[in-house]
Amino acid sequence: MKGTPLRRTTYALAALAVLPLALAGCTEKSTSDGGSESGSGDIAVAATDTTCDVATSEGTTGNSTFQITNNGTKVTEFYVYGEGDRVMGEVENIGPGLTRQLIVALPDPGTYQTACKAGMVGDGIRADFVVSGDAVRQADENGLLDEAATGYKRYVVSQVDALQETTASFVAAVKSGDIESAKAQFPITRSYYERIEPVAEAFPDDLDPRIDLREPDVEPGDTWTGFHRIEKDLWEQGLQPDTNQMADQLQADITELAEKVKAEDFTIDPIQVAGGAQGLLDEVAKTKISGEEDFFSHTDLWDFQANVDGSQAAVAAVRPIIDQNDAELGSAIDARFAELDAELAEYRQGDGFVFYDTVTEPQRQELSNKIDALSAEVSQVQGVVAGQ
Repeated sequence: MKGTPLRRTTYALAALAVLPLALAGCTEKSTSDGGSESGSGDIAVAATDTTCDVATSEGTTGNSTFQITNNGTKVTEFYVYGEGDRVMGEVENIGPGLTRQLIVALPDPGTYQTACKAGMVGDGIRADFVVSGDAVRQADENGLLDEAATGYKRYVVSQVDALQETTASFVAAVKSGDIESAKAQFPITRSYYERIEPVAEAFPDDLDPRIDLREPDVEPGDTWTGFHRIEKDLWEQGLQPDTNQMADQLQADITELAEKVKAEDFTIDPIQVAGGAQGLLDEVAKTKISGEEDFFSHTDLWDFQANVDGSQAAVAAVRPIIDQNDAELGSAIDARFAELDAELAEYRQGDGFVFYDTVTEPQRQELSNKIDALSAEVSQVQGVVAGQ
């Protein structure tokens, strides 16, 4: 074992959701002629490494369901953007040969954009998606949707408050040259971000890349900022002449995130709660299992746990809707989360975790199997909630 055991602070998780949209969800509907698949009303998307063929460029207000098939050789992702590149919905980690579903609430008429991102980098292959019709909102007679939205915003604000506080302490340690203290604080601070990362991804102006971009994803000519740049300085190359500047930039970006989250017009679409739960599990599958995320510090298990906590809280936010529509699904998800939590507990050390470079390939595969089993159950939640 190398380094000093790190502390991990666990906070009670309340309701969780993900992408900011309208406060209430939208009614399900069929798409325009030519966009359906087997009469289901779903919009087929055929993605390759160089193309993004969306079956229709038009829809009507309400929920649009996309079925994305990756016919390429690279892992891909699919986005629907609103005005100002605001993410309305996304699905990541679509491996070659796989098909994934995305339900997107588009309650207002207007011109949106679809995008396939082969290799999960860049702006993607984009096309306009024109939505017509009157603005619609889903009926919420029992108030479950409003409760999910209100609870999640409260949760996000609490996490961002903790993120600001711990980032300030982390930045102070970096700027004072206290490397051991900064190393100890690094995974704790990131945990607050990892629980709510889909929120940052939903905001434009590259807020999430500024905070959390990995070195292999830096485009030529761009300045690399954020947690992982500082991570490299702390563990790999030593403090650099611009490390303090990078620390200040991280604090500024976290402050910007907090301002956006706390803005009065930041609202939650409960239908996207399940998308967030799935997205956080995808994050684990995409980078945590392989050890790509915290490449220099090997503190991946802190991120892993934070993503799982976030996904579990996302499901909790919409659990009353799940229980109302499919109680057996809720019980199955509970069992899968319990299995994964027990597996993760095997790697705890003190208040933290062992470093990920000490976890063997067979052990990583067992963790991956638990994630796959959980993901299979959670993938059903969005459809259940959308049918509210």
